[in-house]
Amino acid sequence: MPRIAREASVVWEGNLARGEGSLTAASSGAFASLPYSLPTRVGSPEGKTSPEELLAAAHGGCFAMSLAGELTAKGTPPEHLDVRVTIVVDEVDGSHVVVLSRVDVTGRVPGIAADAFQRVVRAADAGCTLSALVRAGARIEVDARLVD
Repeated sequence: MPRIAREASVVWEGNLARGEGSLTAASSGAFASLPYSLPTRVGSPEGKTSPEELLAAAHGGCFAMSLAGELTAKGTPPEHLDVRVTIVVDEVDGSHVVVLSRVDVTGRVPGIAADAFQRVVRAADAGCTLSALVRAGARIEVDARLVD
């Protein structure tokens, strides 16, 4: 894979407790001015995003692509993959850190046995660049199942 660089632009105005910011996909323009704030980051989202939600989306997108690639390479391309990622932040030694990324995968993959699917899921996790990044500081749990 060639070297990849992507950019995001972040604006923050005000103090931490009452301030708010926005996140923009500077490289692609795929999203612009997504609002976020401390109260909606740690409480009810109220229609705003958070760095953790964006990390969950990034990890899920990376994992889905990695799994599709592994399955295709094994000759069993997926018909459908549904990946949901939950990022968990907790207090550790007085700091808040990401402690877990929970990946739930459901796949419709004709022609693959359940045990072979689990092996391919493990390979996809190992090959996902965002899994490697998260694993450097947190646990990753993957639950994968096939559906008809």
